[in-house]
Amino acid sequence: MSTIGKLNLDHLVGQQVGTSVLLNKLGHGAMSAVFVAFQKTLKRQIAVKILPKSLMTEKTAAFFQQEAESAAILAHPHIIPVYEVGETKEFLFFTMQLVKGNELSYYIRRTQKNIVPSKRFMPLKTVITLMLKILDALAYAHDNDIVHRDIKPDNIMIEKHSKRPLITDFGVARVSRTTGKSDRLLLGTPMYMAPEQILSGTVDGRADMYSAGVMMLEMLMSRLPYPPYRTAMDLLKMKLSLKDRIFQQRPSQVHPVANRALDEILFKALAFNRDQRYASCREFASQLETYLNKMTTPSSAR
Repeated sequence: MSTIGKLNLDHLVGQQVGTSVLLNKLGHGAMSAVFVAFQKTLKRQIAVKILPKSLMTEKTAAFFQQEAESAAILAHPHIIPVYEVGETKEFLFFTMQLVKGNELSYYIRRTQKNIVPSKRFMPLKTVITLMLKILDALAYAHDNDIVHRDIKPDNIMIEKHSKRPLITDFGVARVSRTTGKSDRLLLGTPMYMAPEQILSGTVDGRADMYSAGVMMLEMLMSRLPYPPYRTAMDLLKMKLSLKDRIFQQRPSQVHPVANRALDEILFKALAFNRDQRYASCREFASQLETYLNKMTTPSSAR
């Protein structure tokens, strides 16, 4: 299958797309690319995501349209807003806020590579503060019947100066009020995927909660404590067989500040059985906020 990385898109620079002009290519995934553009009407730089028709299938077109529509429904300070959706002779497109910063995954990798061993873990207050904002955005999306289904560090942008987290890439999101059932496709990223996504059963906001919990675990430990595995399919099988034993360590065992109380809060969100998790991302956030408020001094969190 051809991918967008094999296409020469240089000829698109300078092309008019809706109310904007494409300036330069910012990056690409398997099927879509993102350009920096200048929006002439409001005289600002924005991002434009395109799906070339040469790569388009009924499925990829549906996901692309779904990403634009899902994000457009949502107006939240921690969700990247969509401005415009359209089509040219060559591609489908939508425009959105241009975030000047990096993915959360970049900061996790940078922390992991710190030359000082004691600094190879993100500060606990930073992790919880980020999680509170992300969980608030997810709770808002769920209130609007949108389940993201692919929460992971690559889909969280961190603004360079404000350090504000922004959720992006609603390409595999679903409107939960339609049927509540998955479409029997394995959608999401195996390392962060909730067990019910693997089983292709009903998926609701608790799947996003699980994925956010895995992401928090990675922020605290600078890695994910899975047993050794060779392929993504091996990992998925282990998740189903080991269930609540899939994670081999807890943050309190490695993070210099995290304690067992935090382990308990986090691992409730990571329960294999979703009925044993928090009822909502808002409830998970409430527990984290209470924990954060008790951190009046560094020693109180030990």
